[in-house]
Amino acid sequence: MVEIEVRTSARTDFVDVTRQVQAAVGRLQVADGAVVVFNPHTTAGVTVNEGADPDVVRDLAAILERAVPWSGGYRHAEGNAAAHAKAVLTGSSVTLLVRGGQLALGTWQAVWFCDYDGPRERRLWVGALGAAPGVGG
Repeated sequence: MVEIEVRTSARTDFVDVTRQVQAAVGRLQVADGAVVVFNPHTTAGVTVNEGADPDVVRDLAAILERAVPWSGGYRHAEGNAAAHAKAVLTGSSVTLLVRGGQLALGTWQAVWFCDYDGPRERRLWVGALGAAPGVGG
């Protein structure tokens, strides 16, 4: 397993971690198979979405804020219930296919770490699924 460190700079922050995940694929020596990118935080998520136009993640952050506003009269004592709800919506992991040692993403896709309770220093864990190097065909 490979750990990726992610630093966020705002309460809601989407960080493109595609390069770090690809580097983890190399460190794990995955030729063909899949990796799981797991987020061990309850107020953050991980997802795959467009990486070419930065307005897409800005829009996603705004949509999530409208759907789950920070000030919503929630009961959670820490005051970050909205961050927990947004994390549920984006999910705690993604499974990504690997082909020829490269992430098999669509043309516009990127892997995003989504922090809803930042800024913080966070981490992701990347683990390999599938055959060992040189096994299979």
